[in-house]
Amino acid sequence: MLSKINLLLLTALAPAVWGTTYLVTTELLPPDRPLLAAVLRSLPAGLVLLLLLRRLPAGSWWWKSAVLGLLNFGAFFALLFIAAYRLPGGVAAMVGAVQPLLVAVLAARVLGERLGPVKLGAGMAGIAGVGLLVLSADARLDAAGVLAALGGAASMAAGIVLTKRWQPPAGPLTSTAWQLVAGGVFLVPVMLAVEGPALPAFTGANLAGYLYLALVGTVLAYWLWFRGIGRLPASGVSFLSLLSPVVAAVAGAAVLGEAFSPGQLAGLALILGALAASNASALDVGSRWAGRARRRDVTRSASSPR
Repeated sequence: MLSKINLLLLTALAPAVWGTTYLVTTELLPPDRPLLAAVLRSLPAGLVLLLLLRRLPAGSWWWKSAVLGLLNFGAFFALLFIAAYRLPGGVAAMVGAVQPLLVAVLAARVLGERLGPVKLGAGMAGIAGVGLLVLSADARLDAAGVLAALGGAASMAAGIVLTKRWQPPAGPLTSTAWQLVAGGVFLVPVMLAVEGPALPAFTGANLAGYLYLALVGTVLAYWLWFRGIGRLPASGVSFLSLLSPVVAAVAGAAVLGEAFSPGQLAGLALILGALAASNASALDVGSRWAGRARRRDVTRSASSPR
């Protein structure tokens, strides 16, 4: 039990780190270059890891790594940054909060994980909680941004489920390197076609932002994330992504010096409740309670007069 809790907490660090992406993107990166941000977040980090680890895919893992790299990094990063640039953070987070529900449905069909009312209820509570936490009354909607956010959620949901189903033959860091390179290679021609080959004049803040996203937001966070997916139920792990808007809201409030409203606190409570409910099975909480109840019954039976 303790080791599973520790694993879950370590895995939760990944979406917590991702919650800083919106703030870093808007405050440190050059404007209107979402695809460049996606390329610089994935390809350099993947190539450095490959040089350090010195292990390439073998057999079917060439194409599997390409598929996973496209879903988890290439398409996801591109859509993520498009949504971040075109939508307010609250709207992007609200749309992205559908991901746990998508994973729960896919995991039930592909992995045979149980899709019960608890997970469905937790998914709906998570979406409502994110809405209360981060969505403002004057939030503007951009059709392309909303579609990008939905596409990013679907891409990562499929990547989570396939990562769990295929179980990479190498460690999480090695498989992360394979996928980062595959995703980056996919992104480069898309970036050149859409944004052109000219690069902006990078400032020190720009370089610091890219470095943070590549090393902390990608290499470290995805190593923890894939490690958790390999050892815990995919649907339970996916609910941890709800921590991203929580961290984003806290970070934004800290920068702006704002306090949470009662509605935001209610949203935070809903999110934490959804996390607890969705991961109870992953921690075998129910079976432990049942085991304790059975032991109490046996004790009472043995001590009762016959």
